[in-house]
Amino acid sequence: MRLLAALVLALPALAEDAAYPSPGSKKGLQVQMVEDALELGIRHAAINVQLGDLLTLDPGPGDVAIGGGRGLRGAALSHLDGQVKPLSDAGVVVNFILLARRTGDAARDALSVHPDCAADAPNQLGAFETTTDVGRDVLASSVSTLARRYRPGSPYGTAWGWIVGNEVNSHHWWYNLGPAPPDEVVNAYESAVRIVDAAVRAEVANARVYVSLEHHFGVRYPAGSARQALPGKDLLTLFAARARAHGDFPWHVAFHPYPEDLFDPRTWQDDSARRHLDTPRITFRNLEVLEQFLATDALRFEGAPRRVILSEQGFHAGEGDAGERLQAAAYAYAWRKAATLPTVDALILHRHVDHAHEGGLRLGLWTRTPDSVATPARRRLMWQWMRGCDGEAGEALLAPALEVIGARSWEEALAR
Repeated sequence: MRLLAALVLALPALAEDAAYPSPGSKKGLQVQMVEDALELGIRHAAINVQLGDLLTLDPGPGDVAIGGGRGLRGAALSHLDGQVKPLSDAGVVVNFILLARRTGDAARDALSVHPDCAADAPNQLGAFETTTDVGRDVLASSVSTLARRYRPGSPYGTAWGWIVGNEVNSHHWWYNLGPAPPDEVVNAYESAVRIVDAAVRAEVANARVYVSLEHHFGVRYPAGSARQALPGKDLLTLFAARARAHGDFPWHVAFHPYPEDLFDPRTWQDDSARRHLDTPRITFRNLEVLEQFLATDALRFEGAPRRVILSEQGFHAGEGDAGERLQAAAYAYAWRKAATLPTVDALILHRHVDHAHEGGLRLGLWTRTPDSVATPARRRLMWQWMRGCDGEAGEALLAPALEVIGARSWEEALAR
């Protein structure tokens, strides 16, 4: 491990200026099984990186020091290497989803999780600790160390995308800093994103850093109060204004355009997904509205619109062959919509395998074995359609989806 670390530090300066890759396809997946993902032909991947699990306050042999007597655990880094390297070696653009989830270790959590994160935060996911010099330094040094480890040419693999937090417009559930008004949420989040951006792009100038939002756009998540959630449009507007006031930087958008009803994959029927900037939600039905919003002057960076990755979305499979056919048709619809939008770089599907702890949703390309959490059982029809969607036979492969949608052409289907 020490030899590999030395090789990383000796990488030529050219790695810092490597161009962001053009992988030739928008097809992506949140990967559970690397070999299966490569068989699918994915070109983008998203991997959760829980910074608290990496952090150690007593680094020993094999750990990687980050300063201040702290380090990143070597065993955890080796596990991450095993995810990143085979994907990036195959030309897949790897995106990290940076998370601040409580570990149960009070000393570590105090350095990585926002001090106002509620004790009963629904998913134990907090905002990053950016309220103190020590918290900001831990975030910056941890991300800087990861960016150096996974820069272009590294023997550990390469990560190009850095998504900060998860679905921050519904912060009570996914980026908890206690009940807070929108400006307080945005101020804390912008600080974290700016720290990550500076740390990453000091190592790899053309890496991309993303803000994360779910599909509520003109309205907040209705289960939350005004101190628990805010509309995505408001978050982006406030974030852009604060970033500009403090010196703008090239942040981009990781969006989750799930269907209006997560249990109904017929996203082409989403009533609340309307084709204007005040739309309640943005789903695949009206995804072009997000692109239009990011093209407005207030959101642009140096005259160009922000880039978009669709970093998490999935489609529920109902019972039987009909349910699987509807799920596959929804993927086909999403694929064709994403193909029409020039600033959308990736469509990253969630999930690889059905998961027992998703409230009854069956989003996987694979079913799971009974009584397991996410042990794969068999491939669904969506797996076959996803594998071939970007190939020469892709048009013919996805054509049966039009019958399911009830349209004679993709132009008609996407215009509904």
